[in-house]
Amino acid sequence: MQGSTRRAGIMTDVHRRFLQLMMTHGVLEEWDVRRLQKHCYKVHDRNATMEKLEDFINNINSVLESLYIEIKKGVTEDDGRPIYALVNLATTSVSKMATDFAENELDLFRKALELIIDSDTGFASSTNILNLVDQLKGKKMRKKDAEQVLQKFVQNKWLIEKEGEFTLHGRAILEMEHYIRETYPDAVKICNICHSLLIQGQSCETCGIRMHLPCVAKYFQSNSEPRCPHCNDYWPHQVPEVFDPEKERETGISKSNKKVLAVQAALVVPAEGSLPGGLPAAALSEREASVFPVPRTTSLFFTFMVNIFGINRS
Repeated sequence: MQGSTRRAGIMTDVHRRFLQLMMTHGVLEEWDVRRLQKHCYKVHDRNATMEKLEDFINNINSVLESLYIEIKKGVTEDDGRPIYALVNLATTSVSKMATDFAENELDLFRKALELIIDSDTGFASSTNILNLVDQLKGKKMRKKDAEQVLQKFVQNKWLIEKEGEFTLHGRAILEMEHYIRETYPDAVKICNICHSLLIQGQSCETCGIRMHLPCVAKYFQSNSEPRCPHCNDYWPHQVPEVFDPEKERETGISKSNKKVLAVQAALVVPAEGSLPGGLPAAALSEREASVFPVPRTTSLFFTFMVNIFGINRS
């Protein structure tokens, strides 16, 4: 295997270990994904020439395709940082799995989502979300309990909280874009530049077109007098700074991982053969678990998605 050329669709121990660690995290910034890939080669195939990240992930995705799972690339809406998330592509019972969330907790997320989509800013205040607690399906929930559930969504990177307001995490956007477009056709917002789903962004006060903050930054980065790409009127908003990957490499650490999460190795290691579709899992060492610590809850977002929207419950 050492030094060999890998054919598309062939899973080596390098790919299996990478996939296993992606499963435990669910979503990672690109800096950490590259670091993870390098580590997996070091453990299993240190003499091999490392594949380009795009080819490496495409190889894994070719195997996951029949399982309706994909490692998908996106960017954060606030500052354009590249991220990779393991997402579910299925809309049938083939991907139906149990979750750790009760019916009323799932309904709380649904209501938060609706408020976020309907808002002009892409944020929903905790007050507005908690005011809907009495309307939840299933067991009654106190506002205090609802606050804790919202924090669980934040910890698992499905929501982001900023100063008492909530918006969708990039992980949720990657997985839910198709659903949101279909479910909220009248409220959905699309970026005029990249034509992807827009939750946070800026809008033209004249014609109303919207743009992601990273798209605004790139479009106007060399323009001292920014004008709307649609109507050519003056763009009244402050142009945000463009994400600089070179500067990020110099810092040697990603923004989201400045603080290492302390999690015991026992919570990290899936059982042998526990990868999707029965793919053999490479065992993780205790040292490796400490190098790549993971969130306290290792449930994948796609297990949550299938249940929250009642996809094919028959």
